[in-house]
Amino acid sequence: QVQLVESGGGLVQAGGSLRLSCAASGSFFSINTMAWYRQAPGKQRELVARISSGGSTNYADSVKGRSTISRDNAKNTVYLQMNSLKPEDTAVYYCWLQQLGIIYWGKGALVTVSS
Repeated sequence: QVQLVESGGGLVQAGGSLRLSCAASGSFFSINTMAWYRQAPGKQRELVARISSGGSTNYADSVKGRSTISRDNAKNTVYLQMNSLKPEDTAVYYCWLQQLGIIYWGKGALVTVSS
């Protein structure tokens, strides 16, 4: 079993920055993929960014150029740095992990961007 705990959410003004962190604990292996998803009110959950254990990354078009996903394998932690935030970035951000064919989700961190 793996537990994922997000932190770093909060209220930020449009144009500001925020960094989310997700710490994994439990049966965490070095070969896996981690990602950030988000779900805005009334919308489906969507992929924001993904990073493999080797460091390969993918981003949603909506955040490309404004966000950076990174990971610290020694700390079993993945980060999402978000810059130039927009009101439409307001959502609950979820940490996601896939390893050994099993998917795990964190409970989410609320990010609110005020205009």
